[in-house]
Amino acid sequence: MLILGIETSCDETSAAILKDGREILSNVILSQDEIHAYYGGIVPELASRQHIKTIDLIVKESLTKAEVKLEEIDIFAVTQGPGLIGSLLIGLSFAKSLAFYFNKPLIGVNHIEAHIEAAFLENSEIPFPCLALVVSGGHTSLYYLSKELDFKLIGKTRDDAAGEALDKIAKFLQLGYPGGPIIDQLSKKGNPEKFFFPLPKIKDKSFDFSFSGLKTAALRYIKEMNIDNKSPQMLDLLASFQDAIINFLIENVKKALQNYKANSLIVCGGVARNTRLREIFKNFCEKIKIPLYIPSPRLCSDNAAMVASLGFKKYKVSKEFNLNLDAYPRIHSSKGKKWK
Repeated sequence: MLILGIETSCDETSAAILKDGREILSNVILSQDEIHAYYGGIVPELASRQHIKTIDLIVKESLTKAEVKLEEIDIFAVTQGPGLIGSLLIGLSFAKSLAFYFNKPLIGVNHIEAHIEAAFLENSEIPFPCLALVVSGGHTSLYYLSKELDFKLIGKTRDDAAGEALDKIAKFLQLGYPGGPIIDQLSKKGNPEKFFFPLPKIKDKSFDFSFSGLKTAALRYIKEMNIDNKSPQMLDLLASFQDAIINFLIENVKKALQNYKANSLIVCGGVARNTRLREIFKNFCEKIKIPLYIPSPRLCSDNAAMVASLGFKKYKVSKEFNLNLDAYPRIHSSKGKKWK
């Protein structure tokens, strides 16, 4: 079976074609970084307009690369949320039109769950139960999976996401956009032990995250020490700040592993491309003797291959589909319950 996936949850326009939900025939991703760089962050209205301009071209390119005709597609899958509502609606409307015209199934996919699926796309034998950390510019969430497709949210950020905190400090120092990858590279030249950042404490002992305090502490150092992008202390500050974020992620994973039996750990999402994060988590998992699965950098970014893969699995299980899908910008869930 051939499945076409469409991803437009934020500022990447992506389309992918998979065979039987496993074999990637194409995975085309168009970034909008150049458009949003001038503003130092994503402008939702510009993002949705760009999706309108490019989505048909990206789908056509994915078909061309896969050497597949549109009428040969058996299933359509699309990101339904969470994300920017305008961006989501573009992909959702486009996918609905195709599914309606060709009278084929349409499967709505949760964007965060799709990031977890990216790890399974490259590693089909990940042992269950497993813990999954999704860390990106818009989300920092911790999931527990007792079996395939059983996504249980056990922790989420209460304010900034990890990637968002990195981007904001980069923007304040005028380092460029997107800030996370820039900090990743600059931090390699700094001393991560030079600046002290106390790890956040969540009073209710949950597995939730909070990065606003770390961001405020970094801004305080910058202002009190007059640090700018030409200061010699900047590299040490960035290295220390980045390590503090990663160490906080590690601490929450440690706490979760004390309460949830897990035979594997997945780390995914855009920030999982960070080389320092991959190194620290690798060392951590080797120490506690638990296998670690991180998708390849291309599959860590927002992409349609992960959407197509998860859509295929959902269709196989239920065979249910609905052309009346609604986009949702965010999901509210109480601790320990599945996302609705």
